[in-house]
Amino acid sequence: MGHWAQPDRHGVGGALVLINCYVVAMSQSEKEQKKKRIIMMVLLAILLMSVSLFLVERRESSYIVVTFPNGTTVEAEVADTPEKLLFGLAFRDGLPAGGGMLYIFDESGAHAVRTKAYRFPVDVIWVDESHHVVHVVEQAAPCAADPCAPFGPSPVPARYVIQTESGFIKRAGVAVGDELKYALRM
Repeated sequence: MGHWAQPDRHGVGGALVLINCYVVAMSQSEKEQKKKRIIMMVLLAILLMSVSLFLVERRESSYIVVTFPNGTTVEAEVADTPEKLLFGLAFRDGLPAGGGMLYIFDESGAHAVRTKAYRFPVDVIWVDESHHVVHVVEQAAPCAADPCAPFGPSPVPARYVIQTESGFIKRAGVAVGDELKYALRM
């Protein structure tokens, strides 16, 4: 018999061997249980995050109706998310009839526009803080690859930029100095 298996003079050595084996077996079992709990918690967290994506109320895009002096209106989608501010109308196949995109900047300034990855030409209208047109660019062509030349900035600081379908400026008779009216679509 080995040292561990030999009973001591009180006859409890065999019991110690059994207790030591139980402790070793129990600690491995506890480790496996702990590992299973951690895996289950991670899977549960992933499941909850996935479900929350479907249950969270998706915010619809905000729209502002822009009215031009001749009465023509554009229902402009507001670029109010980081994605819309970064990509604008890129990767879209077109604009709905009478549609556009409105960029609202934190401050008036020299804001240029790029048409990288646009699939259609656009007209671009720069508007100042008092809602007056300060600059226009007709038929800004899409740009497929870098470097993409910027359109603008306006010679006068602008607070807003509106992109519309190509040809809108001519059809609506938009000119520098025109005052626009904005109304939030409810």
